[in-house]
Amino acid sequence: MIQPRDDVALMEGYHSPQVDVAVRLNTNESPEAPPEGWSRDLAAAVASVDWHRYPDRAALALRSAIGELHGVGPEQIFVANGSNEVLQTVMLTYGGAGRTAAVWEPTYALHSHISRIAGTSVAEGERADDLSIDMDEVRRVIRGSRPAVSFLCSPNNPTGIVDDESIVRATLAEVEAVDGLLVVDEAYGQFAPWSAVGMIDADTPLVVTRTFSKTWSMAAARLGYLVGPAQIVSELEKVVLPYHLDALKQIAGCLALGHLEDMNARVDRLVAERDRMGAALAELPVQIWPSGANFILFRPLGMDGASVWKGLVERSVLVRNFSSMPRLGGCLRVTVGTPAEDDAFLTALKEVLA
Repeated sequence: MIQPRDDVALMEGYHSPQVDVAVRLNTNESPEAPPEGWSRDLAAAVASVDWHRYPDRAALALRSAIGELHGVGPEQIFVANGSNEVLQTVMLTYGGAGRTAAVWEPTYALHSHISRIAGTSVAEGERADDLSIDMDEVRRVIRGSRPAVSFLCSPNNPTGIVDDESIVRATLAEVEAVDGLLVVDEAYGQFAPWSAVGMIDADTPLVVTRTFSKTWSMAAARLGYLVGPAQIVSELEKVVLPYHLDALKQIAGCLALGHLEDMNARVDRLVAERDRMGAALAELPVQIWPSGANFILFRPLGMDGASVWKGLVERSVLVRNFSSMPRLGGCLRVTVGTPAEDDAFLTALKEVLA
């Protein structure tokens, strides 16, 4: 039997455990469904799809609607099947053999994973003791490895930390000095106090990626996008597969953008609930990190993280276990759910910690 590439054979896939529990708070999904009006409109739109025809390859209506949201034209928007396919297309375009991607750990695992799948070497830097970006490390990695692509994740996954604008600008300056590209992953950007989208212009090697999975409550749809210079978007379009975005998904994205007020209200509720959870966790024997996302990273004190995770599962509550990852020893990450789900989590955690 034919074998995969040697480097692929040594890889571990990216997986999140799927366990049958009453409260699932491990994958940062929205706890609320999309508005009923969106669901009705989408159901009606099914009848209008010409299923015997290929979809609009350029996805022009969707790109125009997203561009209007961010104050740019459709030529500055790239859309794909989730932000992970966006990242994959970036690496297939700007990575590859003989090129390097830079990340600062701990951060979103797929930045490194996708880079390696695309045949790109990965230069790993370390974050500071508080898990924030360390600019000395940024300079060391970029000047030493001269990466073609550098990744910042803000809010960072799994820590929830938001990078200050000064950090992003300083990193961008280092990236420009080596003729690289800076990717700011804002999968949780709507929960944060600021966005790097405002820094994008025609001559700056900066792109920002977003997803419909979190704040738009559309994880099942798998829809993501990138905002960047038109020149970069044009290069991505050369690489992505033809007709990669199906017609119904394009309609679903356009319809969602017509419910902006609902999305903003949902974000406000989740931010308030995140703050409530953070205050409750602060009263327990756990270490927590400040979050600008829809999740909270915490480390139980005096107990092994894996044991706490198991105890929560035994109480039908599932969170994400990061306890075995470097720099995250003993850490768990909990998604902000509904108030009832979060109360169930807090009750279960108190029992386990006791």
